[in-house]
Amino acid sequence: MIKIETTPNPNSLKFLSEKVISAIGTEEFQKEKKDELKNTFIKELLNFKGVELVLLSKNFLSVKKREDVSWNDLKPTIISHLNHYFETNNEPILKENNKSKKLIDDNDDTVKKIIDVLDTKIRPAVARDGGDIKFKSFEDGVVKVELQGSCSGCPSSLMTLKQGVQNLLKHYVKEVNSVEAN
Repeated sequence: MIKIETTPNPNSLKFLSEKVISAIGTEEFQKEKKDELKNTFIKELLNFKGVELVLLSKNFLSVKKREDVSWNDLKPTIISHLNHYFETNNEPILKENNKSKKLIDDNDDTVKKIIDVLDTKIRPAVARDGGDIKFKSFEDGVVKVELQGSCSGCPSSLMTLKQGVQNLLKHYVKEVNSVEAN
């Protein structure tokens, strides 16, 4: 059964599943890059009228739509697409593969602390709103992150970034002076 939750972004909804949607963590896919994708489910979802962005996480999928498209039209199509996938497949939409992820300098203790705070204190809260936050870099006291899913383009995302993420990181990691969206 698929449950739907609203997010702070009115153009984004979160679709929750009891089944594992992504076995590889959180990944974001944008309509303008759909031709590069090999995953049929995601390609088809991005082809639905009005769908601009899809974020897959362990047990939820966030969809961001254009303003001129109604959720009343789009919701049943997305639910049907998800249900059909799980009726015909007994595996996650995103599965483990041997593709190596870009490694972050794990010799840097400050970067390790920043990533730990992001993973344990910030990412769960952002996920509740149908989004994700990815560490990009740390240089000269400035942490660069990327907001994904429901958070990208959300009216309250800048406030979340400055008042929430920046304050938490500055509290737990003394080397952090500010946080910026990448």
